[in-house]
Amino acid sequence: VMITGDHKITATAIAKEIGIFGEGDIAMIGTELDAMTDKELDQLIEHIAVFARVSPENKIRIVEAWQRKGRIVSMTGDGVNDAPALKAADIGVAMGITGTEVSKDAASMILTDDNFATIEKAIEEGRGVYENIKKSVIFLLSSNLGEIMTMFIAVIGGMASPLRSSHILWINLITDSLPALALGIDENDGAALMRRPPRGKNESLFAEGGMACTCFYGILIAAISLTAFFAFPYILLTRKGLPVTVHSVSILLRQEAVLMHAQTYAFTVLGMSQLFHAIGMRDIHTSLLRMHHLRNKLMLAAFVIGFLLQLAVTRLPFLIRAFGTVRLLPTEWIFLLVLAAVPLLAHELLLLCRGKGA
Repeated sequence: VMITGDHKITATAIAKEIGIFGEGDIAMIGTELDAMTDKELDQLIEHIAVFARVSPENKIRIVEAWQRKGRIVSMTGDGVNDAPALKAADIGVAMGITGTEVSKDAASMILTDDNFATIEKAIEEGRGVYENIKKSVIFLLSSNLGEIMTMFIAVIGGMASPLRSSHILWINLITDSLPALALGIDENDGAALMRRPPRGKNESLFAEGGMACTCFYGILIAAISLTAFFAFPYILLTRKGLPVTVHSVSILLRQEAVLMHAQTYAFTVLGMSQLFHAIGMRDIHTSLLRMHHLRNKLMLAAFVIGFLLQLAVTRLPFLIRAFGTVRLLPTEWIFLLVLAAVPLLAHELLLLCRGKGA
């Protein structure tokens, strides 16, 4: 919407040239606005594209009329007479070069180059920052939910603990540090972000499926971690031809050697699954085959470092003793990696269900 002190005919001509004024739109001058009640203005506000010859009071009324429609209002200005409206708007934008000190003090944002195109760039940057914060938070919460549920389900089932306290601390070290940081500085698809409609000012961080995503991946990580935990006693029982029951598994897990092996399985899958999950969290709307993985070199480094650290805990003798793990065979590692990669498989299946696969 154009608000100007220029003549109505001049303002309308410029508005048509730049695409603000279209068919069915209205141009109004300040005196016509003064003669209208707020109710009348509210009924017409969405059809008025140009306001000419307006006063500072008119500008405030225009801003408030749009706000009553539930819109997030940004107002640009450079003069003293713009200051009240800049203050009233949700986001006041002042000109940094030609703007007065009063308008700059009243504004939320200052354009240092006086170029309106910079506003679009700022919006794109802001959306990217918000998107990265959201990804990091959902990744951390879903990963931690998976850890909590892994422990909780085993405990209420009367089973031995799938993890030691040192395991949980180690997992948090390799997953809550570099992968979360990598998501926080991820390079987003700016064009795709700008195609999305603006979010509501009261919108929750978990809106648009954020809560469902957190719960789904938390439950999934817990499920595959528990699967890994019970896989080793299951293999032992089937090899011996013994019946696989909750009771027989529980008795077998009382043996320290068996428990250590099962815990190593759960420990490895829980840690690695979160690293795989971090890769998928870069963009839950895009297939892994279409992501530009080289744009986020920190994520690749985080995955490699996390994998090597997790591998070291099952290969280096002094770390094996420190964490109470066992030395895993290459075949066991392959099995556990396939199990840990399930979050990425889920990522692709969810996209296929939505019709957004590669």
